Amino acid sequence: MCGIAGWIEWDKDLRREEAVLQGMGRTLARRGPDAGGTWFGPSAALAHRRLVVIDPEGGAQPMRRRSGERNCVLVYNGELYNAAELRRELESLGHFFRTRSDTEVLLFSYIAWGTACPEHLNGIFAFAVWDEGAESLFLARDRLGIKPLFFTRRGNALLFGSELKALLSHPAVPAELDAQGLAEVFAVGPARTPGHGVFRGIEEVLPGEWVRYDRGGLRRGRYWRLESRPHLDDLPTTAAKVRELLEDAVERQLVSDVPLVTLLSGGLDSSAVTAFAAAAGRRAGGDPTRTFAVDFAGRERDFQPNAFQPELDGPWAERVAAFLGTRHRSISLENDAVVEGLGAALRFRDLPGMADVDTSLYLFFRELKKEATVALSGEGADEIFGGYPWCHREEPLRADTFPWSLRLPDRVALLAPDLAARIRPEDYVRERYREALSEVPRLGGENPDAARRREILYLNITRFLPTLLDRKDRMSMGVGFEVRVPFLDHRLVEYVWNIPWDMKNHGGAAKGILRLALAGLLPDDCLNRRKMPYPSTHDPAYSEAFRQRLLGVLNDPASPLVPLLDVAAVREVAATERTPEGFKPWFSQLMGRPQLFAYLVQLDWWLREYKVSIC
Repeated sequence: MCGIAGWIEWDKDLRREEAVLQGMGRTLARRGPDAGGTWFGPSAALAHRRLVVIDPEGGAQPMRRRSGERNCVLVYNGELYNAAELRRELESLGHFFRTRSDTEVLLFSYIAWGTACPEHLNGIFAFAVWDEGAESLFLARDRLGIKPLFFTRRGNALLFGSELKALLSHPAVPAELDAQGLAEVFAVGPARTPGHGVFRGIEEVLPGEWVRYDRGGLRRGRYWRLESRPHLDDLPTTAAKVRELLEDAVERQLVSDVPLVTLLSGGLDSSAVTAFAAAAGRRAGGDPTRTFAVDFAGRERDFQPNAFQPELDGPWAERVAAFLGTRHRSISLENDAVVEGLGAALRFRDLPGMADVDTSLYLFFRELKKEATVALSGEGADEIFGGYPWCHREEPLRADTFPWSLRLPDRVALLAPDLAARIRPEDYVRERYREALSEVPRLGGENPDAARRREILYLNITRFLPTLLDRKDRMSMGVGFEVRVPFLDHRLVEYVWNIPWDMKNHGGAAKGILRLALAGLLPDDCLNRRKMPYPSTHDPAYSEAFRQRLLGVLNDPASPLVPLLDVAAVREVAATERTPEGFKPWFSQLMGRPQLFAYLVQLDWWLREYKVSIC
């Protein structure tokens, strides 16, 4: 993984702007701690930060190659899992390779196929190619949006970067919020509308999209989207196909020249990925697969079972590790570190996020970085197979809004009346929700229940999943660590999308088809275990720490957040007793009262540290 940034401006010699470009690159140094490089042309400047995973000697960037009369320069963040196949195909077309890096494979893929290049790729990627002769910039992002890519236009200039901070470091890009940006952080956040960069004028290359910028202007094209079609395979064939696709995805993603591990919570998804990885390792005759879990110190003492999380993961992770013969380690996080790490998590994400969930991931990856550089994760299975509670419960299924955010009125009640009047949060969220539903690829002849499940799964994949992918990318790359997600191999996603809901829920169990597909790979009790969400802290000291910090914000006349809040309403929430109702989630399954306190504190920090102005 890496960080990329660049700047195109017509009729301006950007070779004189080296200091600015270097500054953009420096903001991404954590994404690529191993090396950095820049390239300058008359109207183009590119920066790259590298995390070495494959071909340490040959993968340096920016990478420039010539084919005939054509010169192209590439900066790239990601991994290609079909690089070997692409290399053979490109060699048959006459291209000659100097390295064994997937970077060179990607560059020649663009030279060979142009805007159709991304259609040939299996991987996670965000990249930019400058075509010197055509004076054109080509940006593209992977199908599910696993790797980030933002851009902004300022006059006849276009700037791009892996993270918002790279753009905000440019003197032409102030940290400004308009009404839409305010609605994003106060009504949608910690989610974010796809394509919306929150800060005024900043956009995002969408998953499965390319953007081309030349003297004629900017054009956008979609090279991939979900398509609905009848599923013709019977149950045994479907289960076998799911297993085959997942196993192939895991094996492709084990390629690495640096130490690789798997994340193992003891849940079905991470256990499946680990089982396939361990089996591949045994066939290769290597050392046992190393697995890691994360939890909070004192969680056994503080844990309060609820409908979303009735039990702890730890014993299950140990059980799966013993069954698969992995070298397992559980990393326990102290509450003080989780509290103090929230500021770092904010700086990695550039936006207020998911409180202790963000921080715990950052601290977890920071510890893993001492022993490895790459991990495989079970992220994405719940989104594509329908594992979340809101895919099965009547209230969210009937709700006319995003099912992970049913308590919007509670959030609106905390806003200052003039802010609420300006951003109209209920209308804004309703519009974003209708916009999402308008995109759903319908399947003719579906009954209303099946059609609604298809809507929910589409919302999962295109609106909720990006929040988790943002979180995982920023928290891992914040410490120079790469996380891969086999469940989001686009071939598996495409296939599972069209499996009928009744078959997905085979046997009346959430993700039943996945459980059937994995039969014999894991112990039966592990296969049949119900979904547990990623752990969040139950330590009352965490809630109290951020309650006190929030009260401090409310008492600070210099706080930029206070004018945006109904202070009396926020004080009332902060004064309520710690009760089960007080912990009812206001976002996803994990963000309750303690996370609300932390989110508001993060908002205050963000407005101050990023010097955000409201316009």
